[in-house]
Amino acid sequence: MLYLDNAATTPVRPEVLEAMMPYLTQWFGNPSSHHTVGEAAADALSDARSRVARVLGLRASDIVFTSGGTEANNLAVKGIAIAAAQNGRRHVVTSPIEHESILESVDYLERIHGFEATRVGVDHAGRIDPYAVARALRDDTALLSIGYANNEVGTVQDVEAIAAVARERGVPVHIDAVQAAGWLPLSTADLGVDAISLAGHKLGAPKGTGILGVRGRVPLEPLLHGGGQERGRRSGTEDVAGAVGLATALELAEAGRAEASEAVTVIRDRFIARVLAIVPSAELTGDPVHRLPGTASFTFAGTSGEAVLLELERRGVVSSSGSACAAGSDEPSHVLTAMGIPAGVAQTAVRFTFPHWLRQPLDAVADAVAASVAAV
Repeated sequence: MLYLDNAATTPVRPEVLEAMMPYLTQWFGNPSSHHTVGEAAADALSDARSRVARVLGLRASDIVFTSGGTEANNLAVKGIAIAAAQNGRRHVVTSPIEHESILESVDYLERIHGFEATRVGVDHAGRIDPYAVARALRDDTALLSIGYANNEVGTVQDVEAIAAVARERGVPVHIDAVQAAGWLPLSTADLGVDAISLAGHKLGAPKGTGILGVRGRVPLEPLLHGGGQERGRRSGTEDVAGAVGLATALELAEAGRAEASEAVTVIRDRFIARVLAIVPSAELTGDPVHRLPGTASFTFAGTSGEAVLLELERRGVVSSSGSACAAGSDEPSHVLTAMGIPAGVAQTAVRFTFPHWLRQPLDAVADAVAASVAAV
């Protein structure tokens, strides 16, 4: 069985498990406890925070450990916006192709807190025009929140250009980098952003681990209140082993990022070209150039995406129809429809997402795609 749904989740790396094990067994203490076992856990947590900060180009005090990308996005969007509302800023800007954790957080701000929101449209490839962002920004804009790379079609945004227009207006910028980690540069200084979200299980760390990196100068209202952990920004006893595992996975991904991106891009492009050549109904979705190295996504008009997936699995290939967070929904992808793809065609989508270690061509998978489409 060949697993090509790595955008949904990845296996935990052996090095990560090894790094975590001492903090699940010997040094299992609560990092807030003032005894030997607790202090050992606190030291490990502090070290993990510093290691993550180095990769992201932030200070250790800027790192908030969360339960995953969804919580990190919620904390960024709600936390920054609600804090800014105290100064009269009640407007947020995003796009219609974002992950549900961003879109629903924006909806919440509108419904419960009286915010206004502008959702900047995208082109047929899923790209956001920085000039459209500039036109959307207002004097009372509290936050601009966009995805660095889309989780369904893999389109990569020009974050530097988009962040630059927001910086000119003094608007904080948050990026959802959950899919970008391990493939694209993550230096917040180079990107020009103020906050960044990551999820451990996309990188070889366990599910239930995540990060929000947010610059200390950006006010942040916590979502979870209680014991004041994470400098008061996210209360709750920290998952020390998870933090250590996430830091280890992030460092390993960053160390291999350039080589993996180059190698997998070549395999991806060959796979895309073969599918388009041998499957008459295949249409590539997302930007053909500005896309994640590990993502190839298609529609197959006249088929059922779910039926194609079942046929592929019967042939030993595991993939998906899009975001795992929307699995089981009968609705067409909001990402594809926002890109102008008709709803009926959007429901034929199939996404292949590759592991960082992939080094072999996928000609046999392309052939399986052709056979699967022909069978439905």
